[in-house]
Amino acid sequence: MPASQSSPNPIQPLSVGNVVSAGFRLYRSHLKLYFGLALQAYLWLLVPIYGWAKYSAISAMISRLSFSELINQPETVSMAAPKIYPRMWSFFSLGINIGIYLIFVYFGLIIGGGVICLFVAFVLGLIVAQFTQSVAVISIFTGLLFAVILILGFTWFFSHWMVAEVALAVEEEISVSQSMDRSWSLTKNSAVRVQIIAIVAFAVTLPLIFITNYFPSLVLLGIEENTSLYWTVYFISLLTSLVGGALVQPFWQSIKAVVYCDLRSRREGLGLQLRNRTI
Repeated sequence: MPASQSSPNPIQPLSVGNVVSAGFRLYRSHLKLYFGLALQAYLWLLVPIYGWAKYSAISAMISRLSFSELINQPETVSMAAPKIYPRMWSFFSLGINIGIYLIFVYFGLIIGGGVICLFVAFVLGLIVAQFTQSVAVISIFTGLLFAVILILGFTWFFSHWMVAEVALAVEEEISVSQSMDRSWSLTKNSAVRVQIIAIVAFAVTLPLIFITNYFPSLVLLGIEENTSLYWTVYFISLLTSLVGGALVQPFWQSIKAVVYCDLRSRREGLGLQLRNRTI
């Protein structure tokens, strides 16, 4: 694993907009390849355990291919495969480890956010007790506060592990735990910026996710179960979810690669071509 080297005059980080647009341009210029890989990955999800590990490896493959483009050393799938697929179970393990950590973070935020909101509600109750409908106002305010704490807290931790997958895919002879440490180290001074990038990227993909995932599920709620129409719509819903996921995944993997390249370029002088070339 390359050692981190701090520069006395670090270059300016890419803006949130530049990162998102760079990820989009990278995906668009390799749409057929990346979408094809993502579709394979989502089909593998139908196979328990082994298929899930295969999904993790193919996802990492997209990030590695994206990173190789960003540093102007492009690889083909056949070139990257021997470096990715033998470590398939490592990528699977990484996903499980991050998932477990995020579950603990989620429940911790629920408990901590609940305590904070109860305290805020108590204080507000003392302040606005003389006003009518104060309970409704306090409930709305504390509900919004709880949602903000949950979203910002969760995405802050997620941002610290966001590029662990790319590190494991790109840096050879690095373990799962080392890739998580590497991601945390790279993002520790840029967590808020990476957090904003993640939120913006999610917002960009949300309309497509709603159309392909949520909307068909909402349609199913209005159809009687175990009828031919129900199963037809269910099959269409499953198909659109598969295609929608395969469309969104390469964008996320490209975003991760851009963030990882940007963080390393500022800390280690890597990938400066990103600022001077059109993807």
